[in-house]
Amino acid sequence: MTRARLRDLGIAIGVLATGAHNAITDVAGVRVGHTTLISGEGALVPGRGPVRTGVTVILPHGGNLFRDKVHAAVHTINGFGKVFGFEQVRELGLIESPVALTNTLNVGLVADALVQHAIEQNPAIGISTSSVNVVVGETNDGYLNDLQGRHVRAEHVRAAIASAAAGPVAEGAVGAGTGTTCFGWKGGIGTSSRVVPPQDGGFTMGALVQSNFGGARDLMVNGVPVGLHLRPPDAPTRPVRDAGSIMMVLATDAPLTSRQLRRLCARAAAGLARTGSVYAHGSGDFVITFSTAEPSAHEPASLTAARTVLADEARAMRWLFPAVVEAVEEAIVNSLFRAETTVGRDGHTAYGLPIADAAALVREYQQQTGAAT
Repeated sequence: MTRARLRDLGIAIGVLATGAHNAITDVAGVRVGHTTLISGEGALVPGRGPVRTGVTVILPHGGNLFRDKVHAAVHTINGFGKVFGFEQVRELGLIESPVALTNTLNVGLVADALVQHAIEQNPAIGISTSSVNVVVGETNDGYLNDLQGRHVRAEHVRAAIASAAAGPVAEGAVGAGTGTTCFGWKGGIGTSSRVVPPQDGGFTMGALVQSNFGGARDLMVNGVPVGLHLRPPDAPTRPVRDAGSIMMVLATDAPLTSRQLRRLCARAAAGLARTGSVYAHGSGDFVITFSTAEPSAHEPASLTAARTVLADEARAMRWLFPAVVEAVEEAIVNSLFRAETTVGRDGHTAYGLPIADAAALVREYQQQTGAAT
């Protein structure tokens, strides 16, 4: 069966409406780009291949992010990971470069490429103005990929940035999701969005994930224990794995402060849990959130500025909290439904989830319980 998103099969998660593309790019200005690296087959030759990896970049807007920073927050659910740049975001509440996702051992090279990109756009960095803080997230794709090779280089990061676009987002085994696995199946990149009712602001919330976590038995799809019924073909011989990692990037056009964005970050854990994750010991589960509203100038014209802020935080969060949960949950499921079977190093195979069977299980459960689709 052709790979499809969950809603393409007539199954909707949650109650809130999605944006036009059901993607993080439904937040106006946000762009996503991928570079996918696939080469070689057979036995692993460390440093040479086979290669099953890539990089994904998320741009909060299409301008100069160092000059016009966005309010942001980060959150660590479980810290078994090698994320880059989080401390300054925690301290200052701003993001000033594209957000990049890649594999674990490639974090340093990708960060270096982002720094160089920022310097090229802003030659004063480190000379007559401040340094730059870049943000990189990662998951370990070593089951399929030659991790030691660190095959994502500066030109691949540049290509991802250059290709970043609004509109539909490629999902599954692309970019940073090329070599990842999820719940024993092929994982990857997934995205989704939600729109707050117009009478309560009409804000858009978008999520993009890089999924690489979980054991096959734990998979839940829209509340249905799919993992109890469907297992990968190699499940009897493959060691049980429930660790791994996930990166979750959230974007919104709601005019939120970094404190309020931190509150959204924390709710991503609920969406992750609804897919069956238990945040295992060896799992790095991280959230990056930003608002495209009210960017902060690198060199303000005055000491103070008038900004739009939420006058009724409780009313806004009544919808933004469930929007995060629903969007994260559906983005994870989309990362599975869109990912194709991938063969990597040493013949290791990550099988694509049989989406027709998974969807049939969800519909059967809904019929038995009378639950609405």
